[in-house]
Amino acid sequence: MSQSLRSTDPTQTNLLSEPASTDRRRLTIPLLVVGGALFVVLATANGAGYRYGTSDQAFYIPVITRAIDLSLFPRDGAVIDAEGRLMLMDEVMATLVFGTGIQLETAFLAGYVLSMLLLWTAVTLIGSRLYRHTWAVMALGAALTLRHRIPRTSANSLEPYFHPRMLAFSLGALAIAAVLYRRDRTAIALVACCAVVHVTTALWFSVLVGVALAVLEPQWRRLGWLALLMAAVVLTAGVMFGPLRGTLTAMDDVWLQAVASKDSLFATQWPVWAWAANFASLGLLWWTYRVRTQRGDATAIDRALVWGATALVGVFVATLPFVAAGIALPVQFQISRVFWLVEFVAVVYVIGALADGPTRAIRMAAVLVLVAFSAGRGLYIMFVERPERPLFEIGLSETPWDDANRWLAAQPRDIHVLADPGHAWKYGTSVRVSAERDVLIEEVKDSALAIYSREVAARVVERTAAIGNFSEMSPDGARELARRYDLDYLVTENDLPLTEVFRNAQFRIYDLR
Repeated sequence: MSQSLRSTDPTQTNLLSEPASTDRRRLTIPLLVVGGALFVVLATANGAGYRYGTSDQAFYIPVITRAIDLSLFPRDGAVIDAEGRLMLMDEVMATLVFGTGIQLETAFLAGYVLSMLLLWTAVTLIGSRLYRHTWAVMALGAALTLRHRIPRTSANSLEPYFHPRMLAFSLGALAIAAVLYRRDRTAIALVACCAVVHVTTALWFSVLVGVALAVLEPQWRRLGWLALLMAAVVLTAGVMFGPLRGTLTAMDDVWLQAVASKDSLFATQWPVWAWAANFASLGLLWWTYRVRTQRGDATAIDRALVWGATALVGVFVATLPFVAAGIALPVQFQISRVFWLVEFVAVVYVIGALADGPTRAIRMAAVLVLVAFSAGRGLYIMFVERPERPLFEIGLSETPWDDANRWLAAQPRDIHVLADPGHAWKYGTSVRVSAERDVLIEEVKDSALAIYSREVAARVVERTAAIGNFSEMSPDGARELARRYDLDYLVTENDLPLTEVFRNAQFRIYDLR
């Protein structure tokens, strides 16, 4: 190790030494296995159960099925590609599914379990390096199962379904563990793997890990400047000639109208409590670093990670004027998600301050409270709040909505469907997921994809206005929409004097041709 790290700074004197405790325990294989299983179960229960095809999967599933079969979504392909063209994960998943013949539902379940187990592995590695006591590792795992939204960032701490962003986060957490063990090249390789899975999550981890390594080693400082220069060149090329063309322009009124429901995009519009909550994470991180310093446990690595998290907040603040001005590129990066990483690092060190407390009673109380709260919250969600949901729902559910979509899926691939714009959040899945067919609009996901394309934004605004109040749509209104947008079928809960071709207990499908 470089002699330059042997500083006389009291916060760096224990750089690679173990915390000064004689009752530290090694994590055994059975504990890792049992703990991993409990972590997956508690995390899933606190997320109201694993589900396929919900939420952000309204985009990820169609982009993968379209990569497998380009004949799908002849009308909606431009919407799906607005973000899909910026990703590599869809091609990776499509190749995996096509090459192995496994069902997409199975691949997504495997991806979810892998994400959770990688995160648990990161928890054990981080905890065994930072904490004096094995119980503190269990406390950290319990704390991380408590799924919640990072205030006004459009990111949740965990997702109860497969999400590339979550897999990338788990790889990033492993990169943090590699920094703690001074496996610097391993940390860099893990961040590179993040980039294949989810580019922007990898970008934030590259700041966190890169600054931490630069603080620790002069050689990484020099390479860091070179990496920044290369990143600037790649970004410039992308903006001028690549998929980011046109993103340095300000978003106009139509574009802003299409994304108006996304309260995470413009931090200048956040309420005071959201600002306070997000910046409190950084404040807690610095406080716990001070506590570790006073105990004599702080190392140069702790200091480096704290500065890495601080750099993330610095990026957020530095880019805020450009986001406030509506410049498309920084808005598309959704930079407020850096607080997801800052909170994670803060939780790691706060748990250390509590569960490695000065007395056994304090340590055990902290652990028991967190484990009991996680278990109790998960039981309440699954048995009281969402009793209709199984813990793991691997495929599409057996509901009238999915029954109607199975009928649509049996029709020709080029049909065009009119459904309630809010059908995905009202009924659980989108037409694009359940039926693999084009739909006039799916308001939640289409408005999210509008962030990446002014053309998609204009489409969202126009079609939303054309539909109006869907629940009060008249037969003449449906026919007019059919003529205007070349629609084939209407899916609705209402009885209408139109040509009915399908009916179940809740939905009717009418032929509009």
